[in-house]
Order: sequence, then structure tokens, then C-alpha cells
Amino acid sequence: MNIVVETPAHEAAVEKMVADAFGPDRFAKTVYRLRDGVGPLPSLSLVMVDGDEVVGTLRFWQVSIGGATPALLLGPLVAAADRQGQGIGSRLMEEGLARAAAEGHRIVVLVGDEPYYVRFGFTRALARRLKLPGWVDRKRFLARELVAGAMHGVSGMLARPGEAGEGRLAA
Repeated sequence: MNIVVETPAHEAAVEKMVADAFGPDRFAKTVYRLRDGVGPLPSLSLVMVDGDEVVGTLRFWQVSIGGATPALLLGPLVAAADRQGQGIGSRLMEEGLARAAAEGHRIVVLVGDEPYYVRFGFTRALARRLKLPGWVDRKRFLARELVAGAMHGVSGMLARPGEAGEGRLAA
């Protein structure tokens, strides 16, 4: 199995995998609304392939914190249902975070299960001064510094690039 940058040829398989994993209600979630109308970063849209089969996906999206601090929003991370437990998600996470750091990104945020993501350095403590423009289970709102101290003094609302980071997104 290899990790490669997602191409248009992978898109249908990625979308099906995400739909199967998260269902139709995913679009109502705050993080999906932050992604609405914004594409993922091409260089950080990764797929794991086994031959010609897409067996996992990970994407990163540009956001800002408080309208001033650039960050990445991670997700979704999905392994194909019949391939779970094979380390696909872990390999994608390690590779994605390494590539993000190599590109100079400093902060990554996500909404996910802390027991899974803590092993990759994500914590609730780093996200405690951050807000999302909609409801989120605070226990699942996590952040990680790719550069030590990158979140020192950082607080505020997450927003799409170029938005002020105030208020709520329209439903």
C-alpha cells in the first residue's frame, strides 16, 4: 500500500468512502460548513492505495483562528470499512502531519475522538481558547501544534480563509 496525493481519478472513491463512514447528516456539522465552498489543500489531500483501490483518505483545509492566525482543519480521515484495523488511518495521519509540518504549517485542529487522536499529539487543552461557528461537542474539539509554542496566545473563532472569524455560519 502506498500513500499518494489525491487526484481527480480518486475523487469518486473518496466521496463514497466518506459518505459510507459519516452518512448524509455530515453536511450539517459545523466542520463541514467551514469547508463549504472551499477546496482541500491539494498537496495535503492524501489517499492510501492498494493497487488501484483507494483504501483510505485524509484531507486538510485552510482555516484561520480569530481572522488572523492561519491553521489547518484536519478531516475527514477514513479507512475503507473492510480495511479498518490495518493501520491505514495511522499511516495517513503520520504522513499528513509530516507533510503539513514540512510545508510550514504550524497549527492543526479537528473534531474527533480524543482517545484516537491523542496518540498523534492532539489535545483538548490546546483547543480550549478556540471556538467553532456552530455547535460542537467540546470533548471532541482538539488541536495540535506542529511547531512548539505556535498556539501561545492564540484564541478566537475558526473561519474560512479571508473571513473575519466572527459570528456563526449560515445553516
